[in-house]
Amino acid sequence: MTDPRKPSVLFVCVHNAGRSQMAAAFLTHLGGDQVEVRSAGSAPADTVNPAVVEAMAEVGIDLSAQTPKILTTEAVHASDVVITMGCGDACPIFPGKQYLDWKLDDPAGQGVDAVRPIRDEIERRIHGLLIELRPART
Repeated sequence: MTDPRKPSVLFVCVHNAGRSQMAAAFLTHLGGDQVEVRSAGSAPADTVNPAVVEAMAEVGIDLSAQTPKILTTEAVHASDVVITMGCGDACPIFPGKQYLDWKLDDPAGQGVDAVRPIRDEIERRIHGLLIELRPART
């Protein structure tokens, strides 16, 4: 069951193989047990993008055991904040949720050199998100 004092964030992209995986990993890493983190995709891939796994390993975060997950209405309903990254209208809308749309380049089909700036931008946004979530903590 979700802790009512702990904010819950869901990251959504189409394949749940790149951007949303990196965002969830950074929020888990930086937010620790202060935030509940989920990620999902509207059409999940079979595996996380290998260039994403490599880029995250460079900053000490291991995504090698992660697998893309399907977006469910339950996951959206259980989250306080839903951050979309190119999933368009596939994400269900529920009243009382905070929705953010992060426009980020898609790492699909890109090498690690192209993924690094996306990774760094996601990390920057996660730091900002943690500041925004701080008042929600008790």
